[in-house]
Amino acid sequence: MKTKEKLAFRSKTLVELKTLLREGKNALYLLKIELSQNKLKNLRSIFLKRKEMAIIATIINEKEFKDVKNT
Repeated sequence: MKTKEKLAFRSKTLVELKTLLREGKNALYLLKIELSQNKLKNLRSIFLKRKEMAIIATIINEKEFKDVKNT
């Protein structure tokens, strides 16, 4: 994942990040279904989607911790 993409995630709000995480989970589910049906051409896409979701989840946790710490 490019640094610019990570910075783009950091600039989003908490609600947008949670929406992206939910959409990522749905996309990962569909990728796993395609894999089980032998339709998936790029096997690395599952790894990349999981990595993207981990980055989003990390940013969500950082923002939530930052909000709690500031109050």
